[in-house]
Amino acid sequence: MKFRWFVGLGLVLALVLFGTAVRDRAPLRAEFCVAEVGETRAQVDLEQGRWASLIAAIAQQRGLPPRATTIAIATAFQESKIHNIDYGDRDSVGLFQQRPSQGWGTVAQIMDPHYSIGAFYDALVKVRGYESMIINDAAQLVQRSGHPGAYAQHEDYARALASSLRGYSPAKFTCQINPGSIGSTTAVVDDVRAAFGDITVTRKGDSASWPLSGRPDDVEARGWAIAHYLVGQASARGISKISFDGRTWTAAHSDRGWAEDPKASRSVVRATTN
Repeated sequence: MKFRWFVGLGLVLALVLFGTAVRDRAPLRAEFCVAEVGETRAQVDLEQGRWASLIAAIAQQRGLPPRATTIAIATAFQESKIHNIDYGDRDSVGLFQQRPSQGWGTVAQIMDPHYSIGAFYDALVKVRGYESMIINDAAQLVQRSGHPGAYAQHEDYARALASSLRGYSPAKFTCQINPGSIGSTTAVVDDVRAAFGDITVTRKGDSASWPLSGRPDDVEARGWAIAHYLVGQASARGISKISFDGRTWTAAHSDRGWAEDPKASRSVVRATTN
């Protein structure tokens, strides 16, 4: 009789613990990034969001116009679906399917997104008049593709992503993720420096801040470029919170996007890691 009582009590406790675990476990969300600009909703997966934001950041570091970002993103959409793939036609690899045999670099170099994006921009700026050229045509002059008109189909998404990721469409780029990965503030700071250049940053514990100065319009655009970039890297870098310009994004509530937050500075971008 005593044995049955212990077994019954054990089952009750097990059910209570199981119920608590199920109740406390947040359901997994679909993970994606999205830029909503005007009538265009450009939804991409997390890897696409990560590399698109890097494409935008490197263009900004180099002082290139937003159109250069649009051309690069449209090209990466066509060539690799903005995935850093290690295969392709003949010896093509990477975001832009660049070929070692055509002088783009070694396979190891091209598989480094920072290198491949830089190599693309190196070639783009040699195209005279690319700033006002049809996006498809500028991309084709860089890539010399066997499908010369294929880049045009990606222009709408590329424009929306470029506009938001360069900071000209505030709070219009967000990612919905499942939080959990552990982040490093040092790694986040190094990542932002590699993407944007040697910009001023302060660190305190698990948080980093990027103070901005200048004309209000410039501060807003640069701040949102950094804030959107951080969102694009949040899943990979374990970033839990980003705030700027009266809004805050959190990994825990990333399905809500950028929420209004009157405490969020209009001149300082802040990020916190898990």
